[in-house]
Amino acid sequence: MPAQVLSISDVRRAARSAAWSLLEVVVPGNKPEPLGILLLDEASGILSLRLRGAETFAELDEEAADFLTYLAADLRGKSLEMGGAQLLESLEDSLSGFLRISDRTAISYTGDPGRAVDRLFDQHVDGEVRPGVTHIPVYALRAAATKFGEGMSAGEEEWIRTPENLRVTPDLFAAWVVGRSMEPLIPDGSLCVFRANVTGTRQGKRLLIEKFDETDFAARYTVKRYKSEKKQTADGWEHQLIRLEPLNPEFEAFELRPDAFRVIGEFVEVLDS
Repeated sequence: MPAQVLSISDVRRAARSAAWSLLEVVVPGNKPEPLGILLLDEASGILSLRLRGAETFAELDEEAADFLTYLAADLRGKSLEMGGAQLLESLEDSLSGFLRISDRTAISYTGDPGRAVDRLFDQHVDGEVRPGVTHIPVYALRAAATKFGEGMSAGEEEWIRTPENLRVTPDLFAAWVVGRSMEPLIPDGSLCVFRANVTGTRQGKRLLIEKFDETDFAARYTVKRYKSEKKQTADGWEHQLIRLEPLNPEFEAFELRPDAFRVIGEFVEVLDS
């Protein structure tokens, strides 16, 4: 029987073929509960996954809770040893009791496989948005500048689930970055995570900047590496030079006066590209 084909659309990137499976937990006397998503990329054979935490299940004994606590790490380790396809086949042949696995569903996805897993996780496992706990807001750059630059309310365009390795804090947000000046770190058209309220030294940090004298919206907001030179005066230290540097050698650095810009946030990582 041919598998059902789902499409996660993203016209910015070429689609890739994969298959996903749903893992379920079966506690005696209860109905099966969704545990997580396994996604096998067809071309690379890499298995990506996301599972619920053991603490989200109400009726688990200590042994079962410990098993689920270490399951994700165990599956990732075995995937590296055996290969994603072989591990998935092994699970399909062996699981039938406490853990169950569904038939594979074919899917066409774009971008990062982890983001595809997160979207499937939201659809089939846990769709609850818990702001500041599991999800961060996605802002347009202008809205981010308003929200974090002026302390005003800026309506979220959407909420997006954060990677498992990223601790969620109230000052995190995501925004799309267009342009090639920060390649290869930030590919053109990437969804990136930023941290507002940048503290400590800015030297060498990759910062999201708003340039006050720029009327062209496309050029008003930029991500660059921050470099400053200071001199000591009778009143303390003051900026002598502020230089914003691209990572891509095809682009040129430029200088700004301290009163000609503001820092909206610090680049954390690429979420999807």
